[in-house]
Amino acid sequence: MTSDGAIDFEIIELLFFAYRDFISDPDAILAKKEFGRAHHRVVHFVNRNPGMTVADLLDTLKITKQSLARVLKQLVDSGYIAQVEGTEDRRQRHLYPTGAGRELALDLARPQSRRIGHAFGEAKADMREDVVRFLAGMRDNGGRK
Repeated sequence: MTSDGAIDFEIIELLFFAYRDFISDPDAILAKKEFGRAHHRVVHFVNRNPGMTVADLLDTLKITKQSLARVLKQLVDSGYIAQVEGTEDRRQRHLYPTGAGRELALDLARPQSRRIGHAFGEAKADMREDVVRFLAGMRDNGGRK
């Protein structure tokens, strides 16, 4: 809502369109591998946090164990993610991107990064902090990771 309590339809619509276009390039790459957006999220976060546990990933993605198990199995079987048994707790599984997984994560991120750079244009340094603050504020947890 705006400061006067009105619904800000313009921002709502811009967020819909921005999200649609932001994911369109990765969606096309993933479709060739018969993967979807859930695969994208798993590859992204495992690549950004190598060694994270399955429990950490479940907490990050806010999905069910059943949903993650299917996607993770496909990524492991396809050679994009490796699971390593925990050294202190053998029931724990730590997740790592393989070489192919790192390359896939980068292939998916590059067009998104180009879109971000294009949107910032010349004002990147001036706008980036405000955009990060805005997007973090949109999260349910108040911007905490």
